Amino acid sequence: MGSNFKLAIALVVLVSSSFCVQAAERVYLANGFDMRCDHHAQAGSVVRLYMSPGEKSFIEMKAEDISSYETVPDPPPPRAAEPSPKPTSELKLTQADLRVMLAEAGEQHNLDADLLASVVKAESDGNTHAVSRAGARGLMQLMPGTAAEQGVEDSFSPGQNLRGGSAYLDELLRRYHDNIAMALAAYNAGPAAVDKYHGIPPYRETRAYVARVIHEFNRRVRTRQREAALESQMRQGQIATPGFQASSSR
Repeated sequence: MGSNFKLAIALVVLVSSSFCVQAAERVYLANGFDMRCDHHAQAGSVVRLYMSPGEKSFIEMKAEDISSYETVPDPPPPRAAEPSPKPTSELKLTQADLRVMLAEAGEQHNLDADLLASVVKAESDGNTHAVSRAGARGLMQLMPGTAAEQGVEDSFSPGQNLRGGSAYLDELLRRYHDNIAMALAAYNAGPAAVDKYHGIPPYRETRAYVARVIHEFNRRVRTRQREAALESQMRQGQIATPGFQASSSR
């Protein structure tokens, strides 16, 4: 077999691989190899193997270099793209439900429910089906690996997500000796980044995240304190109960 024939075979294999999806014929060569083409035609003393429909793209080979041809069935039509898996949890979560779940998760892990609520607001704004570009899911935006470590099977289940996220935040607070800022930084950027920089990493996103959560937490604590003070005053009779209007004399 001459070098020119070997070169032709190499070119055939290279070109045919780019058009194999459209192939309609299998060509068996005298050297034992085979290839695919769309169709073939005799052109004088050579055979033209067309790599695609039409007459533009072809390779010429000697007739004696080809043993036989075989028709290739049309490929099956492409399958329609399967829809993305939907979250298994279809629970419609109300604000009242969320407050109860936050209180339960906080009590279980000795965490302030307002801190958990602040994390949820920063992470998902309460969207149980939220998915980040990095793949974090659910209310507290658990990464799949973190969810698995915390025993969360369905990150879109509000109860499971809050339990897993609360457990993880509890671990981080114990790791950083109840330093909320460092624990939040680790929740956002990972403990490795916090350990590397011995504090909040110099990442704009992480620093903004920590500030946002702490600001929201402080706001909630102040609101809670005002409500508690108001309730105490009402119990002591220092102010009228809301909704009650004293009668006036004329």
